[in-house]
Amino acid sequence: MINNIKTVFSIKDLENLSGIKAHTIRIWEKRYNILEPMRTDTNIRLYNLASLQKLLNITLLHEYGYKISKIATFPEEKIPELVREIISMKNSQNYAINSFKMAMMNFDQEIFFNTFDWLISEKSFQEVFKEHFLPLLKELGLLWQSQTISPANEHFMSHLIKQKILIYTEGLQKLKPVKTDKVFVLSLPLNEIHQIGLLYLQYEILLQGYKTIYLGESMPIENLQDLTQHFNKITFVTFMTVQPDRSMVNQYVKIMEQKLLLQSNEIWLIGKMTEHVDRKNLSQRTFVFDSMEETIYNI
Repeated sequence: MINNIKTVFSIKDLENLSGIKAHTIRIWEKRYNILEPMRTDTNIRLYNLASLQKLLNITLLHEYGYKISKIATFPEEKIPELVREIISMKNSQNYAINSFKMAMMNFDQEIFFNTFDWLISEKSFQEVFKEHFLPLLKELGLLWQSQTISPANEHFMSHLIKQKILIYTEGLQKLKPVKTDKVFVLSLPLNEIHQIGLLYLQYEILLQGYKTIYLGESMPIENLQDLTQHFNKITFVTFMTVQPDRSMVNQYVKIMEQKLLLQSNEIWLIGKMTEHVDRKNLSQRTFVFDSMEETIYNI
């Protein structure tokens, strides 16, 4: 709901978003007056978006060797100027991630696109995804769990990242596959809606020259079985982030094997819920990967 969107933050929220311990933030405030928090009737610190932006900028300057005592002497407008100088160095991973966070907190697409355009002018999409989007997504999960951000914040950022993956994927889909020994079919289990990992994996598979068929979220195994009538050798790729339930994972995998491992097909499993898979009882043509990197390596 809209009233769950944060515009005011606790000192714990600032710690979660900036990586600076709350104790350190208090010291910086007391000694150097770098932030001016609002106070509740019970004297609890509260911060607005401008304070969050300033702290993220100060964090970047501090990481690049500026002492807090020196930063505290700068005029207010000097801090973003110095940050822009660091940006021009084109090597600040933390700046990009902090910039994406501010885009998310402000629901500001322009910040997102400007930051992405800066990154993509210097790096490949693979590098941008692995060096910036992946760490950001992992951090967003923790921020959501700690209630530092709302589902609206997380969905806003996730959608923008999906949009970029789809744009770069479409360019590859227009190319004729150069490898025809197998086809990759990508889908998510029933009630699984976390698509970003699977979408990016499709991009990597296409980059290797294979044909992909992307079926997306909440796909019944019976519908996957239909594909076996159209292609001779299929690698079925499934991301299990929160589904199936841990108590049902092995039964789900067993049904996949029974219905999909016809002829010379394979099953690839990836995602958090695969930690509950009993690997000793898997078919020789079912593979569990512990990371995105490992999966990509085996394409």
